[in-house]
Amino acid sequence: MINYARQNTDEQTDVTPPTADDHIAPAPRVSVQAFCETVETAAAVQSAGEDRRLDKAHLKIQMGGMTAATEAYRTAPTPNVIILETEGRNDILGGLDQLASVCDPGTRVVVIGRVNDVTLYRELVRRGVSDYVIAPVTAIDVVRSICGLFSSSEAKAVGRIIAVVGAKGGVGASTVAHNVAWAIARDLALDSVVADLDLAFGTAGLDYNQDPPQGIADAVFSPDRVDTAFIDRLLSKCTDHLSLLAAPATLDRVYDFGVDAFDSIFDTLRTTMPCIVLDIPHQWSGWTKRALVAADDILIVASPDLANLRNTKNIFDLLKASRPNDRLPLYCLNQVGVPKRPEINATEFAKAIESPPIVSIPFDPQMFGSAANNGQMIAEISAGHRTTEMFLQIAQRLTGRGETKKPRGSFLSPLIDKLRGK
Repeated sequence: MINYARQNTDEQTDVTPPTADDHIAPAPRVSVQAFCETVETAAAVQSAGEDRRLDKAHLKIQMGGMTAATEAYRTAPTPNVIILETEGRNDILGGLDQLASVCDPGTRVVVIGRVNDVTLYRELVRRGVSDYVIAPVTAIDVVRSICGLFSSSEAKAVGRIIAVVGAKGGVGASTVAHNVAWAIARDLALDSVVADLDLAFGTAGLDYNQDPPQGIADAVFSPDRVDTAFIDRLLSKCTDHLSLLAAPATLDRVYDFGVDAFDSIFDTLRTTMPCIVLDIPHQWSGWTKRALVAADDILIVASPDLANLRNTKNIFDLLKASRPNDRLPLYCLNQVGVPKRPEINATEFAKAIESPPIVSIPFDPQMFGSAANNGQMIAEISAGHRTTEMFLQIAQRLTGRGETKKPRGSFLSPLIDKLRGK
């Protein structure tokens, strides 16, 4: 796949996290070798190799540019992707011709150069270069270029994983996750699936009033069978746009998993669903950390007390350090305004986290209790309730979609509605 050359100005040397609508799909398990001429580019490639989207890629960096690459592959097979940096203009085409004589078929080449010229770009395309990036480059430029080689233009909007986790047990993170997923599916008309990862005590089946005979446990305990058809059979249909990968919520076995136990499930869901909402239980293990770090967007749910503040801060700091090229996590306050309970207000939370909460959901035991006992969402009980609007606001921020998908009416719609009323 050939991408149009991207242009960077000198002012763009700092790493800029992607915007909400700039979704970069992870690269598959490939080998990448970079031949750099400058220390700055080598540092950017090294930083890109630590990005979560290149977690499966094997990246190796060498200095020497095209000359070093040509010499290296005279006696060695070429990797899946070669990144070449060149500082001149005249040596680019000649160097590529020499490299082509020792390059294996199927190898994709990304060139990093300083010449911004459409004629040169056309010559590079004619010689089979997959991407041309104007230097200086940042880590996210390298990530976008490598991942773009393996993502068709039609697939860029598919497979966004949203992870929802509670800062503390009992803060209502699962309730928030399920209602946000409902808003994504119903109001944004985005095909979505909720994966309940709390296999022992998950409540997604209860909240959606579903009792499927199979669910996520069948997939995680049968990794060799995981494919698109198998996952489709495990999904329970909740609405036209919302499906559920339910937890068994039984204690007949223990659920101790390895770090990569859910990788194949998430990878398969990415290929079939535009939006995957992970309901992550409040526990700290290798696989829960991996699920959080690898997600495209993250929502932390917290109650307004000191323990939640500390835990939210710790999660925020960990994710910022582990995901330097990603958007910051979002967090919301839940169960705000419990009578006679001392609380830490949103302003104090924002000072400690250095970011304001996306919403503050009020304490409403009658509303939430009725929804939980009836297996309904808040929007089903009261479509006009302010909490319903908050869930939609969260859904819009997490997906990058600012408008709801409502049917368009004609200018005669108000008159027709009046006539129907009569």
